[in-house]
Amino acid sequence: MLARPYATTRPGTFDNSTVAGVLEYEEHDLASPTSDKNRLPTFTPTLPQINDMTAVSNYTAKLRSLASAAYPVAVPLIVDREFFFTVGLGTHPCAAGVPINGSTCQGPNGTARFAASINNVSFVLPSTALLQSHYTGMSGGVYASNFPFAPAHPFNYAGTPPNNTNVVNGTRALVLPFGAAMELVMQDTSILGAESHPLHLHGFNFFVVGQGSGNYDPASDPARFNLVDPVERNTVGVPAGGWVAIRFRADNPGVWFMHCHLEVHMSWGLKMAWLVLDGSRPEQKLPPPPADLPKC
Repeated sequence: MLARPYATTRPGTFDNSTVAGVLEYEEHDLASPTSDKNRLPTFTPTLPQINDMTAVSNYTAKLRSLASAAYPVAVPLIVDREFFFTVGLGTHPCAAGVPINGSTCQGPNGTARFAASINNVSFVLPSTALLQSHYTGMSGGVYASNFPFAPAHPFNYAGTPPNNTNVVNGTRALVLPFGAAMELVMQDTSILGAESHPLHLHGFNFFVVGQGSGNYDPASDPARFNLVDPVERNTVGVPAGGWVAIRFRADNPGVWFMHCHLEVHMSWGLKMAWLVLDGSRPEQKLPPPPADLPKC
């Protein structure tokens, strides 16, 4: 068994060599002599290149759920809310008086530092926990409930990037009613280079119903969605220069982060928060914090 990393960015400082492992299976066929097994051929797989996006897309597109009576697929067939998120990098201008390309302002063009965003909003962690603020009803000054449903200014996402690559800072949440069926399309952008982003959602599993290259087309791409046996995940890679579509039901009240699992991108702000409201029944409401919860 052979394996190697997959990376769509410029070569980094990680070990990109091939790793090998040997699997030994427990013997069940005692009638088969060992000499026969020694004559069996050894197959060595041919691995794709470290940045082979086509190989990765072809593989992930084949993933399926079992969709059986024992493992049913509860993908929402009718959605109540549709969202379109751009996912990618951006810039922040260097602060006045900060040395260009100094230790605190290193960026792509000598006048800005790196940032990352979802729908051009670079998330800023608050000093008070989002869940605490929501539960106590004291969200004022902690977060805003106006995260954008779609980009404010559409552009050719997978093509030539806009001249202005600056993002805005914000601590914003997107509010969902309990039980709403969600459809989210996440589109990679070419700003500072197209790149695959592994997006992880806390609090939920979701179904990956579609993916593709280039810009998402809402007129034609939904017709190719897999609503029969889509794979169920809590993390999905947004293809470099492409898009991925997921569906889930917002049936877990609380505040839940969704973020890129590349640590540096998350530190640059590539994250956001979903706020799921309480349902009508007691078991659909956010429980209080435990009595022994440590206080800061």
